[in-house]
Amino acid sequence: MIKGFNMTGVKNLFFIAGEGKHRVQLQATLTGDGIILTLLGGEKPHIGAMVMSIPRPSMADPRKLSCNSTLVPRLGHKEDEIVKPLAEKLAKASGQVVVAIAGLHVENAQKEDINLLIDNSWQVMQQLLNALNFEKNNANFR
Repeated sequence: MIKGFNMTGVKNLFFIAGEGKHRVQLQATLTGDGIILTLLGGEKPHIGAMVMSIPRPSMADPRKLSCNSTLVPRLGHKEDEIVKPLAEKLAKASGQVVVAIAGLHVENAQKEDINLLIDNSWQVMQQLLNALNFEKNNANFR
């Protein structure tokens, strides 16, 4: 983990997992009133999808948190399939609003490439949760 600056209550944290074309980078900006995530990786980082997840009491069990999420995928991209569960996991763990943007691309990706990008995305999320003391005793939280 590489820690960033702290300016007027804003803190940036950076995490990396994987190597080469499967490397994934997560930047988390902690505002004190929400968390902004940027998840980039592969051979061509870009904007592929965006989600806002707002934690709320679960309708099934109000003692637990659930989320309302608004997802905006870019046409022809699949990052929404990874960014939504990541954002919802962090929103429930932190109790804060999370906005996340993801862009992961490997040219002519095969199933193994996609699986490595997904695994590395969850690894950087676990690093963030550990750094924030969320999910302390749960290394595999998907």
